[in-house]
Amino acid sequence: MVYLLIVNPASGRISKHRIIPHLYKKMRKMGLEFEIAFTEGPGHGRELAMNAAAKGFDAVLACGGDGTVNEIASGLVGTQTVFGIIPTGSGNGLARHIGIPVDIDRSLKVISENNIINADYGVANDLPFFCTFGVGFDAAVSERCARERRRGIMMYLKNAINEYVKFHPEEYVIEVNGQVMTERALLVVCCNASQYGNNAFIAPSASITDGELDITIVHGGNLLTEAMAGVDILTGLIRKNAYVDTIRTTSAKIIRQHSGAAHIDGDAVSLPEEINVSCRPAALRLFSPTKETSFRPLVTPAALFMRDLGLAVRHLFPQSGQ
Repeated sequence: MVYLLIVNPASGRISKHRIIPHLYKKMRKMGLEFEIAFTEGPGHGRELAMNAAAKGFDAVLACGGDGTVNEIASGLVGTQTVFGIIPTGSGNGLARHIGIPVDIDRSLKVISENNIINADYGVANDLPFFCTFGVGFDAAVSERCARERRRGIMMYLKNAINEYVKFHPEEYVIEVNGQVMTERALLVVCCNASQYGNNAFIAPSASITDGELDITIVHGGNLLTEAMAGVDILTGLIRKNAYVDTIRTTSAKIIRQHSGAAHIDGDAVSLPEEINVSCRPAALRLFSPTKETSFRPLVTPAALFMRDLGLAVRHLFPQSGQ
């Protein structure tokens, strides 16, 4: 197979000056035939991916975060070119959902196993998403984060707290599965995958191969109930929360009171009052681990937290982890 490795030099938490030589060495050692390209700005990843598919590359690998993954994957949907992820971003939602380790060497091992699945993706007013699309509180936080120069979980938490102080639940009309519902909600999230990223499980039962989206509605409440919803997202218990509803569907229409903030795979966008979402089934050929792991509330998030902690130590002391 011939691979194109697309690197976003501006994304993530690890210096690309250290990543690129390591990737080059490892891929050569694995006997992979590849070329490297670098993104130069918004939209360039999609353009590089489309060109690679047209030129007959067998696979395209994305080295970056959720925004890079979104761009490159959107350029490959509907083609025979396989998509692979080397997660080096701050959230890494799609990689984490399918079990790709947030570690360069282990993510390359997943690619070398050559296990390929046909994955779904979603669209919101024709904008593709591979993990989540949402409106409400999380969209407002994404909009606030987009103005920051730094990335990472601490920056996100700071902005989430600052936004929560002034945020008020909004009214949404949701047309889904032949029903029309009016809901006062803190947020409405359409999920192709189970999490936002950073092991924040907004839809633990979501699957990228079932041909459907999971719509999670977190209803407005008081300070305690809304705080508990946040805790349940981190522990994987969100579906047991009385203030949360989940609807599985192939398509839906969301109508809000005003246009404005939304997020696509964590990136802030602006969309009108009426938003149409739908699932595009089995449209992306994707490298996936051969071993599937079942999700267990509390247990799975705790295990993933410990794995991330170990990886963080390796990044602090890289010489001890090589």
